[in-house]
Amino acid sequence: MTHKATGSRALSSDALARVEGEGAMRVEIRDGRVVDVQLNIYEPPRFFEGFLRGRGYTEPVDITARICGICPVAYQMSACTAIEDAVGVTVDGALRELRLLLYCGEWIESHALHIHFLHAPDFLGFDSAISLAAVDRAVVERGLEVKRIGNRILEVVGGRAIHPVNVKVGGFFRVPTTRELEPLRAELERGLELAVQVVDWVAGFDFPDQELGCELVAADHPTEYPMLADRVISDRGLDIAAAEWLDHIEEFQVPHSTALHARVLERGEYLVGPLARHHHHAEKLAPAAARAARDAGLEPSCVNPFRSIIVRAVEVVHAFETAIAVIDRWVRPAFAAVPVAPRPGVGHGVTEAPRGLLYHRYEIDDAGLIADAVIVPPTSQNQPTIEHDLWHFVEANIDLDDDELRRRAEVTIRNHDPCISCATHFLDLTVDRS
Repeated sequence: MTHKATGSRALSSDALARVEGEGAMRVEIRDGRVVDVQLNIYEPPRFFEGFLRGRGYTEPVDITARICGICPVAYQMSACTAIEDAVGVTVDGALRELRLLLYCGEWIESHALHIHFLHAPDFLGFDSAISLAAVDRAVVERGLEVKRIGNRILEVVGGRAIHPVNVKVGGFFRVPTTRELEPLRAELERGLELAVQVVDWVAGFDFPDQELGCELVAADHPTEYPMLADRVISDRGLDIAAAEWLDHIEEFQVPHSTALHARVLERGEYLVGPLARHHHHAEKLAPAAARAARDAGLEPSCVNPFRSIIVRAVEVVHAFETAIAVIDRWVRPAFAAVPVAPRPGVGHGVTEAPRGLLYHRYEIDDAGLIADAVIVPPTSQNQPTIEHDLWHFVEANIDLDDDELRRRAEVTIRNHDPCISCATHFLDLTVDRS
């Protein structure tokens, strides 16, 4: 069924599959042109920032982890760094290494979930990973094994795979022994082999031609492909400390969404996540990850959102290599955390969640209570860019029939791996042609 230039048409989907969250999308077309695209995020706000106020300065680490079951470590790490910044504490050495190891586990399990169960079916003509498994069980089992190993890191270091309980301001409640990490290292070696295979697999997918024209924003570290960092950069001149975030990034409300959007004050919409990280830091990838990227034909300047699945697969290889390196140089410290005492102050923290840059700001009062909190998740930042991406995609494919246009629009959304429960969610797609 091909759309007509005259008349009115409405295309709807009761549920957008294979994304985390729910909401609605509306595309309005008049006289063969797109005139409006909206991601109607309608889930009630979850008020995490509000109910953090009045809590003790040590509590955000556990509370904010509950924002997301897929990326709780990201919230814990950004919360820790922001609170430590506020009270004047630096966590480095072996404790920072252990945080890096924990973060590697989250990158592995989150990316493996997205690649195999949310996104790959789009490229292979399946409506779900279950349908894919019926045809190629081995590839789905490989994805499950990679994810399982990522979860094992969270269990060993964080105490459990979902919402880890071993993280605290200043470090950890307990640090593992070398003997406890040795069996994990053997699993990571196996995981690294599988992860390289995954890069080769996804590199063979058929990718539509599409390019993003937005600003690419990522955390920055002088020597590391960043997970833990304290600066923010972009390809259009942004180079700021975490403490300068609110001087350059603005959150704003739109009528069709209960989730805030974000923009660079000087310019407008931007993108965070794997494409932005790889653009800025490809030269810092670990050796096997760099080789996998080259073999996959992945250029550092890749801005095709459909090819983001390759970047995620390369980042899984990098996370495995980084985790192995941390274990190889691990020397258990004499203490599990540095002493932290409350004091009044304001602290800022940025880290790289699997889906992109995550910013936290906390104001602590004289009693050690949270007076104010600001949390800016990756998907919230990416929402304007996703809408813009959809606008251009629909215009470029406007002559497709409604069913195919809807299917491809959903794929365009899944390119960005939205964790909508962090920002708030998608559900229904409506295209109105008039």
